[in-house]
Amino acid sequence: MLDPGGRRRPGPVADLDSNHDRNSCTSTNRQGVSTTATLLLLSRERATAADILPALGLLSHTIRIAAAEAASLLDVEPDVVLVDGRIDLVGARNLCRTLAAAGNGLPVLLVLTEGGLAALSAEWAPDDFILATAGPAELEARLRLASRAEDVDDLIRAGGVEVDEAAYTARLDGRLLDLTYTEFELLKYLTANPGRVFSREQLLSEVWGYDYYGGTRTVDVHVRRLRAKLGEKESLIGTVRNVGYRFDPR
Repeated sequence: MLDPGGRRRPGPVADLDSNHDRNSCTSTNRQGVSTTATLLLLSRERATAADILPALGLLSHTIRIAAAEAASLLDVEPDVVLVDGRIDLVGARNLCRTLAAAGNGLPVLLVLTEGGLAALSAEWAPDDFILATAGPAELEARLRLASRAEDVDDLIRAGGVEVDEAAYTARLDGRLLDLTYTEFELLKYLTANPGRVFSREQLLSEVWGYDYYGGTRTVDVHVRRLRAKLGEKESLIGTVRNVGYRFDPR
């Protein structure tokens, strides 16, 4: 397949399963635990991963090379996407922006030459960048940070309840719940600790705060209101007699 410039482009996805035959260096995290990620390298060039980013040849990750287009993500589920921006800066910028707009949450690492840094700006929207000449230690660190960022999840899910801490919303089986601030905080705390029993005093301390001087009766009132808003699933918040409450997702 040829691009408009007459250069041969990669096919849909070339499974170049890392460089294990040439190099056997195993990547590790800070705790020394061996880790292997699936990396999708998007490039307009017909080249090996080690040609584009030589440090890849010294790591043990699984590497897939595909055409520099968003549709390539349909054929593989990567942990991190690498965009080759060494030669085609405009194409790399457009692809990074397209991937960011897709909202799939995949971290994007842009590969650049030192000369390409002058053109890079926030509007390109990659999660990070790396120079093509970077060593394996730097590459591994950036991949580790990118993967960790992807793992950060602001959603708490249990028993059909989904609490979005970032958006301050809660849903039950997809239905948005109309909660007050305190009701939201109470539901969030309970769903984050499913099955655990909390006394009224504990809930006052954790949800209302140490400086709250009201009695434990206010916990009962808010639990009753919260149950009413859960409707048919009010039993998600169970009462443990003479102890307190727990979230029971069963």
